[in-house]
Amino acid sequence: MANESRRESEVYFEITVIGGSAKVAAVDAATAIEVAVVGPASASLTDLKKLALAKLKARIARERREGGIP
Repeated sequence: MANESRRESEVYFEITVIGGSAKVAAVDAATAIEVAVVGPASASLTDLKKLALAKLKARIARERREGGIP
């Protein structure tokens, strides 16, 4: 079916805090695509994870458009 919806795969997060910065990496389990965002360590962890997830979804969509992943 041409309009079938793609299922969301599992996403793993890795959080690293160094000094005043926090790095949140998000990895898509199905594609192994990884992205990372960096923000202040004082920022809400939930907000940083949401930002990383949005970046990951945008990257996966771009890869699909370019034919990098099915």
